[in-house]
Amino acid sequence: MRLEKLINDTKFRGLFFQVLLGLSLVLAGHWLFSNTVDNLTNQGKTLGFDFLSRTSGFQIIPTLGTWVLDYEVGRSTYLDVYFIGIINTTIVAFLGILAATVIGFVVGIMRLSENLILRTFATIYIEVVRNVPLLLQLFFWYFAVLRLLPGKREKIELFGGMAGLNITGLYLPAPVVGQYFYITIMAVLLAILLGFYLKKYASIRQADTGQILPVFWMVLGILIVVPSIAFYLTGSPLDWSFPEFKDTGPKLRRGYQDGFGMAVVPEMLAVLFALALYTAAFIAEIVRAGILAVNRGQTEAAFALGIRPNITLRLVIIPQAMRVIIPPLTNQYLNLTKNSSLAVAVGYPDIVSVTNTALNQTGRAVECIAIVMAIYLTTSLATSLLMNWYNTRSAIKER
Repeated sequence: MRLEKLINDTKFRGLFFQVLLGLSLVLAGHWLFSNTVDNLTNQGKTLGFDFLSRTSGFQIIPTLGTWVLDYEVGRSTYLDVYFIGIINTTIVAFLGILAATVIGFVVGIMRLSENLILRTFATIYIEVVRNVPLLLQLFFWYFAVLRLLPGKREKIELFGGMAGLNITGLYLPAPVVGQYFYITIMAVLLAILLGFYLKKYASIRQADTGQILPVFWMVLGILIVVPSIAFYLTGSPLDWSFPEFKDTGPKLRRGYQDGFGMAVVPEMLAVLFALALYTAAFIAEIVRAGILAVNRGQTEAAFALGIRPNITLRLVIIPQAMRVIIPPLTNQYLNLTKNSSLAVAVGYPDIVSVTNTALNQTGRAVECIAIVMAIYLTTSLATSLLMNWYNTRSAIKER
């Protein structure tokens, strides 16, 4: 009777099967690890991460990661190589997410526009871009667009010569940070914090009185004024190094000179364009679905109160649509980050590309793949955690 009672107990059955599943996973992991070690031992290999302290033996094209870590062949280690891959992957993913979000929201709203030209353009963009494989779009941007730019001894001037573009990359002014520039950074963080408090105060005030404060312009003013005051009081501790183009002298030395400005390599531009535009097509459909999910009566009620269409969209429709938009939007952010691994196809040194080279040189396949899996898992979990927090903050609170 005791055993029968336990079997019929829902809590006991649930706990029993959870413990059984946990033990099964532990045993499966132990078997997999032991089998891997035995196979490596039979091949005369060992398992360990000591290779990360060895000096690397391959060159990496100049990127933000190599600039931050001052990478040099024969001096830097494989650990530095992985950090470079992480930095390069992170910067492409971050900029791609930012660009895809902006483009996706704009195109998604255009898809619902009453203007025939805007609606048609948005429809064509979405249907074409999302139905062409990402790898082909990456090849298109790299081989069919960026490879048609002027040669390394020619240039396309941008912003009055302060920046330039040719087949070797996009050349931009590089910041030269002074001693007290950290104070300006702290002022920026303080301004952002003040902006959050101002937005919260404006929401409370609007709920109590119905009056709407121009939060955007007030926050923008704070973000400009507070850091500017700190910047000038500390003696303007920031200068700029502009790209220098030499079109005279020995032919081999013509073109953009090293040590002036900073260069964004075409491989990074191709990856960024492909990821941002491809993901934006999916985000646009998510935004359109989210807006259509809001009851039409909300729009009609806002118009009946005399609220202008742009304010209705920003303050009535979008806040309610976000509860539908955010969950699938999170999936698109995760997909974009993982799709950045296709950068290896055009030679951009992301985490997958540098790992492939490190694997070929060290022969540590298991360790190298495990590191890449851990990096992508950590990045995905961090993105999910941040978006889940934002989803909770954006959820409509019922009374």
